[in-house]
Amino acid sequence: METRLGDIIDDFCIKCKRIMNHAVVSILDAKPAKVRCRTCYNDHDYRFELPPPKVDPRKAALFQEVLAKVEGPAEVTPIDEAEVVPKTKVKARGRK
Repeated sequence: METRLGDIIDDFCIKCKRIMNHAVVSILDAKPAKVRCRTCYNDHDYRFELPPPKVDPRKAALFQEVLAKVEGPAEVTPIDEAEVVPKTKVKARGRK
């Protein structure tokens, strides 16, 4: 079925940070190009229902490279449970 202007489709809203109902605002090559969120009315490019990745693999690789130069190779050391200090509870002050 061909998508038309005004059709309602699901897409990831960059403002709501969720997959929401969107109205098709513009079409390019018989595919939605821009959509408008029907919840917050924000216009954005059609994202094909995919949220952006939480971690950019290129940035993560560069970050690991910088850490290796500064600290040397990362080593994982096991933690003994006896060395872990238990958290203490802090009483909250009430308003008078």
